[in-house]
Amino acid sequence: MTVQQLSIFIENKSGTLLKVLQLLKEANIQLVASTIADTVEYGIYRIICSEPSRAYTTLKEAGISVALSDVFALTLDNVPGRAADTIRILTEEGIGITYMYSFLLSGKGILIFRTDNPERTREVIILNDLSFITDKDLSLKA
Repeated sequence: MTVQQLSIFIENKSGTLLKVLQLLKEANIQLVASTIADTVEYGIYRIICSEPSRAYTTLKEAGISVALSDVFALTLDNVPGRAADTIRILTEEGIGITYMYSFLLSGKGILIFRTDNPERTREVIILNDLSFITDKDLSLKA
């Protein structure tokens, strides 16, 4: 139902993103999805990857400011409107989406998001029989 996401705080200057990507490359960690939200001075680079705990350790040991957290990861048929259908279910239950991004994996849409009520979100996912993935679905060793 959830996957681990890295949130990396990087300065908005040339070379900082490359440093993060190079460290993950050298550690042979596969990026599955990523997104950057930026402000004038820094960005938050969110990553879903094959080995989040090892990626976290690799970046932390290099002195990079990084956090590891759980985010919801639902699978959707790769058909227009499925994300809207899913978000409607959550919204009708009074759940607010804090942020969201998506990508394709093995022909399925993957919706990554955080909510303002994780406990209720888990209940709604189960009650509505929504499909999801976990970290093991993202591992290169799976």
